[in-house]
Amino acid sequence: MPTSGTASPTGSMTTTRWYHTATVLADGRVLVAGGWRDIGPDIGLASAELYNPAMGRFSPTGSMATAREVHTATLLDDGRVLVAGGIGMDGELASAELYNPATGKFSQTGRMASMRVQHTATVMEDGRVLITGGWGPGVLAALASAELYDPATGKFSSTGSMTAGRVSATATLLADGRVLIAGGYDGASYLASAELYDPESGTFSPTGSAASGRMVHAATLLTDGRVLITGGWGANGPLASAELYDPKSGKFSATGSMATARDSHTVTLLADGRALIAGGGPSMAELYYPLLGRFSPTVSITTAQRGHTATLLADGRVLVAGGENGTDALSGAVVFRP
Repeated sequence: MPTSGTASPTGSMTTTRWYHTATVLADGRVLVAGGWRDIGPDIGLASAELYNPAMGRFSPTGSMATAREVHTATLLDDGRVLVAGGIGMDGELASAELYNPATGKFSQTGRMASMRVQHTATVMEDGRVLITGGWGPGVLAALASAELYDPATGKFSSTGSMTAGRVSATATLLADGRVLIAGGYDGASYLASAELYDPESGTFSPTGSAASGRMVHAATLLTDGRVLITGGWGANGPLASAELYDPKSGKFSATGSMATARDSHTVTLLADGRALIAGGGPSMAELYYPLLGRFSPTVSITTAQRGHTATLLADGRVLVAGGENGTDALSGAVVFRP
């Protein structure tokens, strides 16, 4: 299968970052927030910046009240961005903040019921945000609990708990409004199990299990409604395997494997239905073709191995920013054009 796509450098961020977040705003700009600025001592960032796709440049914006890494950042229906949890200078965080693009400032909002790191955050059809799992406080217990954030009230409230504690799981909003929670780590084992959250009942229920237990994997909703699960870290190390979840049958099935094992990688659904897999170890990116069930190597993206972000821009390009290369944290960014 021929190589498809090109990658070219774009403006660099104002500081090195890895395990930050990148969120596309309603006006097409990208909000980059928090993260680590170095490899080694835990040096967290409260700063944030905006990427302008038309100019190919990053510029500073307002800073968060709290430095945080491995947090979540979620675009709300009203255009604001909810930043929640993560690790701060004093440990795990329960705090949350809102970024307002109109003012370029962050403001504090309600606190989660539990401190959470490596959790998930998913906007549901009614505009509320489902927060699940992650490491809890102190002893770093894998959490099974879940919470809902209501943008109308600015408050978090408890909802049903998952059937298992999960860290570094994935959460995917399905076409029917349910949320698929897949894989993760429970503190002792890599999980192959999956479950579904029903927003109407506020409960989780088991669904089919994957063939392989995995954490720090990726889950991507394809245009046909299936969910592509790729890579991650399993009992024997990084994985190259991939699976498909079919919401109609509630079952997982094998699909083609990636050319290289990857964990902590990114997967971005392109406008034409293919998926771009970047980082997670190798510099060579891959494309997944859903109609063929195959992966094919594409261009090299050398700016990041892990801890980077990959963001689909309004014009169909993908912004890959920051991360680490095994030695240093990075400030560089690359734009992939399909």
